[in-house]
Formats: sequence, C-alpha cells, structure tokens
Amino acid sequence: MTQLESARKGIITAQMVEVAEDEGLSAEEIRELVAAGEVVIPHNVHHEFRAIGIGKRLRTKVNANIGASNFHQLIEEEIEKLYTAVRFGADSVMDLSTGTDLDRIREELISRCPIMLGTVPIYQVAAEGSVLKMDPEKLFDVIERQACQGVDYMTLHCGVTRETVRRLRASERIEGIVSRGGALLAAWIERTGNENPLYEQFDRVCEILRRHDVTVSLGDGLRPGATGDATDRGQIGELLVLGELAQRAREQGVQAMIEGPGHVPLDQIVANVQLEKRLCGGAPFYVLGPLTCDVAPGYDHITGAIGGAISAAAGTDFLCYITPAEHLRLPDVDDVREGLIATRIAAHSGDLVKGVRGAKLWNDQMSRYRKALNWEGMYALAMDPDKARRYKEESEAAGSNVCSMCGALCSINLDNASVKFVRKREAEPDAVHAS
Repeated sequence: MTQLESARKGIITAQMVEVAEDEGLSAEEIRELVAAGEVVIPHNVHHEFRAIGIGKRLRTKVNANIGASNFHQLIEEEIEKLYTAVRFGADSVMDLSTGTDLDRIREELISRCPIMLGTVPIYQVAAEGSVLKMDPEKLFDVIERQACQGVDYMTLHCGVTRETVRRLRASERIEGIVSRGGALLAAWIERTGNENPLYEQFDRVCEILRRHDVTVSLGDGLRPGATGDATDRGQIGELLVLGELAQRAREQGVQAMIEGPGHVPLDQIVANVQLEKRLCGGAPFYVLGPLTCDVAPGYDHITGAIGGAISAAAGTDFLCYITPAEHLRLPDVDDVREGLIATRIAAHSGDLVKGVRGAKLWNDQMSRYRKALNWEGMYALAMDPDKARRYKEESEAAGSNVCSMCGALCSINLDNASVKFVRKREAEPDAVHAS
C-alpha cells in the first residue's frame, strides 16, 4: 500500500513515525494529515532514506534543483552539487538533467541521495528524441523507468490541455509559456491537435505511480514567467484542472501536491496561496520562488527569497530554490549553496509566522547565544557555520569577544556590564557604594 492508502486504513507506517519524530507531532497526527491529503511523504519503495513530510503544520521544506545539460554534462559535478545541497540543509533535490545517458546520471544520484529526489520525466523524453514527434508510449515508458529507479516524486504537467492552452493563447501574455515541460507539451498539442496524454490517460499515470508509491507533483506548465502575467486566465485555468486531478489521484491512492508560480508581484502572493489551498483541497503547495520582480538577473536568489518568505508565511509548504544563475546559466556548486541558504532563510522566516514547532526555539536560542557573546554557539546554530566562523576569524577582532564593527562600543557588552552592575547593587548595596 502507498502512504496514503495506509493512512486511510488507520495504519501508521515507519515513514509516518520518522516524520512525526522530526516535526514534534504524534504519529497519529501525521497519519490523519496524510489521510486527508494535506501532508505527503514522498518515499519511493525503491529508495532508502529517512522520510520527510511536506504539508500542513510541518516545517516549510526546501528543494535544490541540480542536473546536467546538453551544454555541460559532468556526473562528478552533479554529485558534488548533491552533497553540497545536503550539507546546507536541502530537504529534497530534483534531477533536471537534459543531456545524454540520463538513466546513468539518475542512478548515480539516487544511490547517493539521503533525501527526497524528484524529476521531470518529459525532459528525458525530449533528450532522447523530438517531443514534436513523441509517441505517448515513450512518455509512459520513461515514467515507469524512473519510478523503478527510485524517484520519490515526479513533476507531471497534466494540466497543460488543449483547452487550457487555447485559453492562454487567447489572453495577452508578455512572456508566453516559460515552463520547459509546459512549452514542450503545448507545442506537441498545437502541432498534432491531440490531447495531452498525461491528462487523457491520467488514470494510467496514477497506476504506475501507485505501484512504486511515487508522489505526483502536478506541474504548473502555464505558470507566469513575468510578474506582469501573474494570476491570469492561463495560470488559473490550469490550476482548476490541477485541483480536479489532485482529487482523482487521491481517490486512486496516489499522494499529490500542486506546483505554483513563478513570477508574482508582492501584492498577489497571498491570494495565490489561498487560491491553491481552496481549489486543490488543501493539497501541499510547491512554489518556485516566487520571484517578485523581473529586473535582477544575477541576484534572483534574493528576489526569490523575498517572495518565498511571504509565500511560506501565507501557507506554502515547499519552496524550490532560486540561484544567482537563474535565467543566465547552469548553476555551479557555489550557486547551489547561495540559492539554498537564501531559500532556507525564506522558509524559516515563514515558519516563524506560521508557528511551526521548533522554528522559534532555534531562532530564540541564537539570540541567547548573541546576548552571551557565545561565538561557538552562534556558529553551531548558523545556517552556514563555516561562513559565519570565517567572517569573524578573518576580522581584526578575531581574538576578541566582540566583533570589529562596534569594538569597544559593543552594545551587548555594554548592556551585559550594566545588567551585571545593577544585579550586584541589588544583592550587595553596601559593597557597590564602597567601590
């Protein structure tokens, strides 16, 4: 049985216990949330790792995209990106490789991956032949192949249909379709006149995923790639379809989450989260960014973190990181680290608002270490301990209890001394006057 089927039969799985332990909830609470479709536990039966939950009442999770391209394909580099992502706190990685020998790359990554791993199967179909001449059987074969390898969740653009594409084309968009999977399927639909096989044969998709307990991540192939396109008819039309498909997937025992936009202005982010939750039956929401403006190439990890924090605070469950390389090139190892830390900051900021168990404890303990000028404690709790330590130790105040910004005028040092004096005066008034 899948995690969802087990939950609905009242069975608490080992994976539910692991999630409960990590989230500070009871195993029964996790089971109820999984049964309701409000939490998913992507955990392919062929992939061994400690389970991670995504959804309501849980810590906001963060994904790091890795993967080779036809311009740049080095398996060793992708493995290093995987290790970097894990080291800096990713809850998931997605292998978005589009080069050659993709089965081997994926096999190497899964064998080393101690966290959830996701894919976008249409990329492999495109890499192995022209999508415009695609035989739908090839698509189902790739989905089956990847499920057998141990992929935990798959982005499938099932909501890119003849009707949703028609509606999008009838509206005025600045940037059209920016999702690779969405663009590939829309092109196939428009060239052949046929319906998207992922939509037309959705029950078949669910049958494959159910056998391996692969979570379906219903991809937003028509997401806005420009803030000026956000929340338009194309995006919302697809979201309505995804809500219906999420319900159908759950009815067949398949866990489902919904992917969200892309580029969204600040004032529309909360509404987008609320729409997804309302239209998709509370299914976990997986958001790329969202990026809040379009003019910061090279710094889009910052634009994504701004939107991600607001999105997480509003109820988004899963953030896909944005790196400084977004829109420019394939990210390298340094980009992975920078993008991941920025997105973890966004996720944690949202968790503080949502009241996620453990978020405030972590945050407040860092503040206590700062009050005590406990540098080792601060390094231990930092998202990037090495960078925090390096900045202090490379400064002129490396051997001092204060930092080089305030030095002798350190407010915390001054305040600690004042508090100490007041307490001593209250405890020994005569001694203080004598001194």
